[in-house]
Amino acid sequence: MTSTAGGGGQLLAISDLHIGYEENRALVEKMRPGSDEDWLLVAGDVAETVADIRWALETLAGRFRKVVWAPGNHELWTHPKDSVTLRGVARYEHLVDLCRELGVITPEDPYPIWDGPGGPVAVAPLFLLYDYSFLPSGCTTKEEGLRYAHGTGIVCNDEFLLHPDPYPSREAWCEARVAETERRLAALPEDLPTVLVNHYPLDRHPMDVLWYPEFAMWCGTRLTADWHRRFRVETMVYGHLHIPRTTWHEGVRFEEVSVGYPREWRKRSDPPGRLRRILPREDGTR
Repeated sequence: MTSTAGGGGQLLAISDLHIGYEENRALVEKMRPGSDEDWLLVAGDVAETVADIRWALETLAGRFRKVVWAPGNHELWTHPKDSVTLRGVARYEHLVDLCRELGVITPEDPYPIWDGPGGPVAVAPLFLLYDYSFLPSGCTTKEEGLRYAHGTGIVCNDEFLLHPDPYPSREAWCEARVAETERRLAALPEDLPTVLVNHYPLDRHPMDVLWYPEFAMWCGTRLTADWHRRFRVETMVYGHLHIPRTTWHEGVRFEEVSVGYPREWRKRSDPPGRLRRILPREDGTR
């Protein structure tokens, strides 16, 4: 664990910036902290190219006291438009090195302690992936689920762009990431609450509102279904679904903090790119 925040400020969050869209890049250009003590949690899907990821994280790191990043699936794509052609673990490690160059906290770094209003809490960025265990109704295996998804035409681009090298599969990579992350979280002090930041929710319940339920296969793993209880989670911060909202599950707050694509956020009444406050809670608790 690393040094704490000061006595003030806010713990803010955002995800799914997708700055390959000019409208979304403009939103990032306008993002500012409310004070010099504010931290920003970025829960993945900043962009598809390393150059865009660098621009966004460098811009935000220059404004906020601390930026904490957890990767999304889009950062891990080996995209034909990206001059960086690394795949799988090598690409992830390249992004971790980039973040460390910029002073951005990654899932490979000691978990920082937020000791501002609502703290203390350990802020843990996670990289867990998914293992196809959130299957469509009536399907019992990954193969059945993928056949069903292909039949509906709803197939995540990860199937073509997110490579697990050197692991034999994405689910094998997920299993390894879950085991290592579980070990690190279990080593935290038993009286210390946590804010967990992951691109995907730790539990399946947020997928209940998906228009295309088969997309849940690319949205997490059942292996983390009890983590919000086991690891004293104050708030679980995630993105990926492009459905910004607050849900409560077994007394724990789950915050989906994504911006999403312009075609999505233009339909909403709330202004796009609003940073979501995680701590202190807006309801005044903690």
